[in-house]
Amino acid sequence: MLGGRGIRRRDGRAGSVTTRERWRQIIFEADTAPGKAFDVVLLALILASVLAVMLESVASVRAAAGAELRVAEWIFTVLFSAEYLARLAVVERPLRYARSFFGLVDLLAILPSYLSLVLPGAESLLVIRAFRLLRVFRVFKLGRFLGEQNLLLTSLRMSRAKVLVFLATVLILDLIVGSAMYLIEGPESGFTSIPTAMYWAIVTMTTVGYGDIAPATPTGQILASILMILGYSIIAVPTGIITAGIVEAARLPDTITTRSCPHCTSEGHLPSARYCRDCGGQLAE
Repeated sequence: MLGGRGIRRRDGRAGSVTTRERWRQIIFEADTAPGKAFDVVLLALILASVLAVMLESVASVRAAAGAELRVAEWIFTVLFSAEYLARLAVVERPLRYARSFFGLVDLLAILPSYLSLVLPGAESLLVIRAFRLLRVFRVFKLGRFLGEQNLLLTSLRMSRAKVLVFLATVLILDLIVGSAMYLIEGPESGFTSIPTAMYWAIVTMTTVGYGDIAPATPTGQILASILMILGYSIIAVPTGIITAGIVEAARLPDTITTRSCPHCTSEGHLPSARYCRDCGGQLAE
């Protein structure tokens, strides 16, 4: 454990907080001036890095300043890599943070640059850094927006089991219908394999209808019509599941603070909370 220094605690009393905990509050929270400054600088770097990736995709800009933009991309990558390692170093459970939503986003924000060393063009995926801009709601204390963000994330978390069951059911249905269309239509109509027929079933069920593959026989057209009608009714199912999750999540206490757990980095705890609502770990005073 790193050494400590005397600072004022959240409850206003003087106390000793370790250097590690102090840096965790700066990096993961925005309730203090240093924490807010850290996040503001981070957001500015994210915007600049996304802009650099976008500009490099423009042929005229790439021809005029391609080398400079690539150098800038690597500078951003090094800075974000150092920040990611710092986040892992200050939390109690680094693996848990690495598997969280923002932990995965932070990792994916730097991987494309390193992948570009073996896969040219992979750096275009760096625009995933834009997901990190979601932190803007907590940085500027936009309470209403932060509350809505927490509400949406909570509802998605509460509905994930139902959504997974729904997706599994849809995939099984696509497998059955795709296999039937492969048997009915065959390669003559473009259904060259069961995976190809499943692709057609997914496109048809989602009512996208690219038109690259279409049934030619009356039996196939009847089956396609049934699948299209079924697709319209299925579209409403995930909407209902998530809406029910939002209604249930709205009944929970409003949590719009940026206070985070030192163990799992979960945010949005009430000011009076002593333990994390997700992992049960003790919160910093």
